[in-house]
Amino acid sequence: MKKHIAYSILELAIVSEGSTFRETLHNSLALAKVAEANDYKRYWFAEHHNSASVGSSATSILIGYVAENTDQIRVGSGGIMLPNHSPLIIAEQFGTLAHLYPDRIDLGLGRAPGTDTLTAQAIRSDFMKAAHSFPSEIEKIENYFSSVNSNGKVRAPIAEDANVPIYILGSSTDSAHLAAQKGLPYAFASHFATNHLMHALHIYREEFQPSEMLAKPYTIAGVNVVVADTDEEAQRIFTSLIRMFFGVLTGNSQPLQPPTEMTDDLKDILNHPSLHQMLKYSFVGTKEKVKEQTKAFLEETQVDELIMVSTIYDINDRIKSAKLFAEVVKEINGVEVTYH
Repeated sequence: MKKHIAYSILELAIVSEGSTFRETLHNSLALAKVAEANDYKRYWFAEHHNSASVGSSATSILIGYVAENTDQIRVGSGGIMLPNHSPLIIAEQFGTLAHLYPDRIDLGLGRAPGTDTLTAQAIRSDFMKAAHSFPSEIEKIENYFSSVNSNGKVRAPIAEDANVPIYILGSSTDSAHLAAQKGLPYAFASHFATNHLMHALHIYREEFQPSEMLAKPYTIAGVNVVVADTDEEAQRIFTSLIRMFFGVLTGNSQPLQPPTEMTDDLKDILNHPSLHQMLKYSFVGTKEKVKEQTKAFLEETQVDELIMVSTIYDINDRIKSAKLFAEVVKEINGVEVTYH
């Protein structure tokens, strides 16, 4: 049967070598405008800290920046790492955004710190306690967004009855149980955490409890995407991402490196079991090749939405890839795909 697949972008505002944070954030907006013009459903910012090569640390500020300079695309967090924050402050921030940009703001919530342990402790000294309390911290946010709390002693009045849908983010099966129990949509970080994707999706669908927000399960999966005119050009662009992940695994993080030819050495690095597993869901090539990869992924996972990450050195290559991927998904939406 036919199933309309939504497609979105997850933005980390990764700094390319030779670029400034200012240029990087302006490029994030440029990509968001292209996404809106090409019918992407949403544009989410991740939250990361203590990295000289990632600009998405003040997530709610970037959401406001993009929402102010676009018209229709949904903008949100992919996600707010809740243990880093006070639920009251997050409710106030996103309630404010919802009033400024009605019916366009999403609140994706995750449990991880988005950084190293030392930095997590610097952000919030009781981080581990807050991480273990993730389910109850979400309940606090839901309460602040509810009109029921209008008589509470501690309130976030600007958030009460604001239309801000909550999404549970995850990279393991723990989050699947929680999203299902609460009847919330579920987004899985399969653009780097590939091992548990299928199991997590199964748990979420099997255990899903309908809620006021959601009558049936809704799933989003992260994928890495590089689309270009030729397979060779796409592989060349992809070398920047290979080097970035290799740097993460070896503790040698640096700004995103310019692409090079796909050498035998880089192929060997890509085929290393750890890196190969992390980049399992990377669709790289021409439109036709990426279309085949995307269709296979959709048939395997049965997800409702793809959220793509484009870790690409040059903004012009990013924009072109985003436009071509929109064409890919539109073509897939026009044909029969096997859904159970």
